[in-house]
Amino acid sequence: MKRGPPDRKAQAQRAALNALKRAQRTADKAGVKLSDWEGEFLESVTERVKTYGRAFADPEKGGAGEAFSVMQHIKLKEIVAKAKGEKKPPPARRGFKRRGPPKADKDGA
Repeated sequence: MKRGPPDRKAQAQRAALNALKRAQRTADKAGVKLSDWEGEFLESVTERVKTYGRAFADPEKGGAGEAFSVMQHIKLKEIVAKAKGEKKPPPARRGFKRRGPPKADKDGA
């Protein structure tokens, strides 16, 4: 008997729950004290994934088959990095680069 194609939503839900458990376990093993906000974040996201299958409502904030939004992925990675004792990378520099001194106008102004 052949199986049907895997259910993408169920796979994403299982992967999300496993990632949340892994983050909590890593922090517990390392003895790292998560802030109140981080603990609440992990709990609330776990609740929403268990209840709704995903942790965000707005489809513009993440992929259709994803359980986390883009920002939730980033925050989860930051929590895992903190639990592992890794330092934060410096913030990315945004904006335009200067190519040299500004040139004078042709009008003389």
